[in-house]
Amino acid sequence: MAVQGKIAALRGRMLRREVSCEEITRAYLDAIEKKNGALNAYVLTTPDTALHTARAVDAKIARGETLAPLEGIPMTLKDNISTKGIETTCCSRILKGYSPIYNASVWEKLAGQNAVLLGKTNMDEFAMGSTCETSCFGGANNPYDLDRVAGGSSGGVASAVGGGMAAYGLGSDTGGSVRQPASFCGLVGLKPTYGAVSRYGLIAYASSFDQIGPITVTAADAAAVCDAICFYDEQDSTSVPRRYEPAAGALEQDLRGVRIGVAKEFMQAVQPAVLKAVEEAIAVYRSLGAEIVELSLSTLSIALPVYYILACAEASSNLGRYDGIRYGYQAGTAGNLNECICRTRSEGFGPEVQRRILLGTYVLSAGYFDAYYKKAQTLRGAVVRSFDEAFAKCDFLLAPTAPVTAFRHGRAAANPIETYQSDICTVPVNIAGLPALSLPCGFDPDGMPIGLQLIGRAFDEKTLLAAAHRFEQATDGAYLCREVLA
Repeated sequence: MAVQGKIAALRGRMLRREVSCEEITRAYLDAIEKKNGALNAYVLTTPDTALHTARAVDAKIARGETLAPLEGIPMTLKDNISTKGIETTCCSRILKGYSPIYNASVWEKLAGQNAVLLGKTNMDEFAMGSTCETSCFGGANNPYDLDRVAGGSSGGVASAVGGGMAAYGLGSDTGGSVRQPASFCGLVGLKPTYGAVSRYGLIAYASSFDQIGPITVTAADAAAVCDAICFYDEQDSTSVPRRYEPAAGALEQDLRGVRIGVAKEFMQAVQPAVLKAVEEAIAVYRSLGAEIVELSLSTLSIALPVYYILACAEASSNLGRYDGIRYGYQAGTAGNLNECICRTRSEGFGPEVQRRILLGTYVLSAGYFDAYYKKAQTLRGAVVRSFDEAFAKCDFLLAPTAPVTAFRHGRAAANPIETYQSDICTVPVNIAGLPALSLPCGFDPDGMPIGLQLIGRAFDEKTLLAAAHRFEQATDGAYLCREVLA
């Protein structure tokens, strides 16, 4: 059977006037009211804004006007993407009550096309975590099993989309924070090339790693969103001016003769069920005519320490602005300015954020800068070069998204090192600034989704999206999320 995207299906029903945009929006708002108590995906809903936009879309349809590809489609934003006049907290006590005075560029673009914003979704505090459990609102739950995490840090977006409470959502990916929750919740998660999507208005964790990307039900949905949010933005100094090649029209790209690289290092230390599902996915691609190229990516072993040293250093710098004086949370009476700042940051930041700030400050200090930060920057170059060498032998890489399926609640707190290590397959991509995509490819014995990761050359999102789409078609959508929470 042909697998159709949810966005295209909703759009088609509206254009055929089978259902109005307002009716679709109310259905999603009803789903949020019914399900969010169990999933804890949303930390703030915006029903008035959503219904106002929906009515404007219905008026355009009644006038016979052309709709933009995402116009009228109900969606959600991770709570670190700035929304003018709508509280944006990064799920941290230190930003309680903060309402930005401007929109993030991606939301400005989508809002200009009448995207229907249902609300802001849960996340690890300041995007620091792999389970969503560091949120000051409590973590989001997995729609396949409420006793398991939705993943992090964009767990709320994945929980909302997987639970049928949004057609799609935008998250941010610093070390896998779009792809890993997508993997845990049986969804498609795309981390675009660094510089392809504007970061203006994305509240920073680690500026040289952060990237906004979509979480969707299918690859076709991800392509539609990617086409809408990939544009040059002069307000973002890291935005790359280039002609973007649309992905939505290239999804049927033939895979015969395409070289897919499989690095042996990615296949080590993964759960047996994950390894089995990835190997079966490789067989599917081989049946589609792709050539499988076995290779080595030796720098994978250094990627995790390089990432955590550099990301924490950047976090230490970025989070220095939260002092309780200019905006956000402020501690009570203090004897002097330094005491006020110290108390504010101690009370406002959670333990994981404090841990990463302290680690970042340590590696940037005079006595340890050369030993840690400078060395990590040098090794970052080695990771980039190893990907360049790999892409000389293949067109894109295939790997697990995560070595495990969704954790049970509390496991991260009991074994934080194991949780950090679960990022091993995703962080190399952010170090190199490459595009990568996670798509569902199977289930473990407990019925939990398994994610397959495709990694491409810079600015070649369309090849990854086409490869994901062809996999969905070849498997008749057998692994796609069915919005399983009734």
